Amino acid sequence: MKIGIGADHNGYELKETLKKFIEESTDHEVVDFGAHSGDAVDYPGVSFNVAEAISEKKIERGVLICGTGLGVAIAANKYPGIRAATAHDTYSAERAQLSNNAQIIAMGAQVIGPESAKKVVEAYLNVAWSGGSQRKVDQITDRESQFLDQNFKDAAKSSC
Repeated sequence: MKIGIGADHNGYELKETLKKFIEESTDHEVVDFGAHSGDAVDYPGVSFNVAEAISEKKIERGVLICGTGLGVAIAANKYPGIRAATAHDTYSAERAQLSNNAQIIAMGAQVIGPESAKKVVEAYLNVAWSGGSQRKVDQITDRESQFLDQNFKDAAKSSC
């Protein structure tokens, strides 16, 4: 499986640790979306790039890191069809995938230490969606589609 990983400058060091962990302890291929140093990088761009790569089926799952894990998840969730969940414990990481088919797990480098983060990523990558709460995921997807359809219609009306 191809795993995209990305972070802002606050998550850079944890991203590097998790990238190495995934490469060395799993059969997954890691695609690094930055940051590539500790220099300031805004998290929305990194989040959008990972979400887009998932949407385009260039990668299958993503791991995003910022200071809290909240900003990267919020940004990734703005991308249509993406479900990103912040998790700092193994149970939440598993449920993100099993119950919600989350394509992205998000963590905060200022919230979780490297050893715990490794366990969270391992828990997330070791489970696969098997239909879980399909009815609930469908409700989310349907609402998103309705919203996008309405905005498309509204934009078409205003451009005439």
